[in-house]
Amino acid sequence: MGKHSATGWWVPLTKRWILALLIMLSISTAIAFFIRAALDPCDRHLEVSDKKRVQSQSVPRIATKSSPLSFMKSKLVLLVSHELSLSGGPLLLMELAFLLRGVGTKVNWITIQKPSEEDEVIYSLEHKMWDRGVQVISAKGQETINTALKADLIVLNTAVAGKWLDAVLKEDVPRVLPNVLWWIHEMRGHYFKLDYVKHLPLVAGAMIDSHVTAEYWKNRTRERLRIKMPDTYVVHLGNSKELMEVAEDNVAKRVLREHVRESLGVRNEDLLFAIINSVSRGKGQDLFLHSFYESLELIKEKKLEVPSVHAVIIGSDMNAQTKFESELRNYVMQKKIQDRVHFVNKTLTVAPYLAAIDVLVQNSQAWGECFGRITIEAMAFQLPVLLQKCLYQGTAAGGTTEIVVNGTTGLLHPVGKEGITPLAKNIVKLATHVERRLTMGKRGYERVKEIFQEHHMAERIAVVLKEVLKKSKSHLY
Repeated sequence: MGKHSATGWWVPLTKRWILALLIMLSISTAIAFFIRAALDPCDRHLEVSDKKRVQSQSVPRIATKSSPLSFMKSKLVLLVSHELSLSGGPLLLMELAFLLRGVGTKVNWITIQKPSEEDEVIYSLEHKMWDRGVQVISAKGQETINTALKADLIVLNTAVAGKWLDAVLKEDVPRVLPNVLWWIHEMRGHYFKLDYVKHLPLVAGAMIDSHVTAEYWKNRTRERLRIKMPDTYVVHLGNSKELMEVAEDNVAKRVLREHVRESLGVRNEDLLFAIINSVSRGKGQDLFLHSFYESLELIKEKKLEVPSVHAVIIGSDMNAQTKFESELRNYVMQKKIQDRVHFVNKTLTVAPYLAAIDVLVQNSQAWGECFGRITIEAMAFQLPVLLQKCLYQGTAAGGTTEIVVNGTTGLLHPVGKEGITPLAKNIVKLATHVERRLTMGKRGYERVKEIFQEHHMAERIAVVLKEVLKKSKSHLY
């Protein structure tokens, strides 16, 4: 992690960069350089599902100097994750674990799927949890069953985690369902299986990251599975305090920008358009590269005077290059744009790259992202966002506009091949209009400050947890 590949080849960190990072640690806010930034989930209103439709209502701001989650002190919470990786779902659940630990909650963590061999990422993340007082326990066994039965709250993270209930708890499943909050991030059809979600109607509630995803789940579960969603709450995410501190520290950002760019072999005046997601076909890196190449051709054809434009793909895997990633690299070679495209290995620390780039591109395909955490992180760094429209209902409405305001904080483009040319044109627009780019970035930052910070997310989650605990307590009587 943290290793870079420029122009398709792997380049190690230089001693000079490492020294710079150590210097950065002396800057009070730059300690957050070592925080993680999730690569993929959603924001701001609470949504409750009744018998007929999902209704949204504003979550009231909790006016108190203490944490809005302080009522969780001394309660026992069991967090169940389908995996432990650098993907958005597990990292988001870890963030909830740390918020709860911060108010004195007893937090136990279970990872359902683990590789048989030792994994560096899992080892690192588990130790990070242990250091923060989160108890990591086995996904099976009597200790796990006892913990589940005693827990005040069980949070199942992602639809896939539902299989753990029958596999481990078996006949005790009905006893724990009233204490279960199901946190759902997925927006893809293959997750709609009864094997995964057959207990969904009986849990205390479902928490979903965006309004469009909540509506999608309500309709799909009813039409495809003939089951009803439980009370459903939409909770948009927020940026951590640590990330915001780095984003607001101009000295830290300047140093990070200089050294990341040096490692990539680009100049300070060059324009960097980056896509930050695990490299996979569903994330749309291939279509982004087609758009990028087309934008270079447009610039050349129209003889536009712009700085050198570069594409950065962050989320590569140097140890296990997939067929898809090989296709990406071959495309770069065929188009002879090796000097303009840079592959960077997946990393736990995206803050340096957000400080180094000029524009974020979100290009996830099909139903898109439920929320796209990286989007609000980029907006915190005053970056405009080029975002794909949500395919659901065939419009730009829904999850996309819950974050990015088209024409104000970023620009939208269609999904699929139809989006290649529009995205290329949007790249050219932001490359040629400096003021527009900077204004969009500033407005995105203002939007983050208004509704996408950690305390906003904590307040919204607190409302949900209070409701779920109230239902659980009433079930006892």
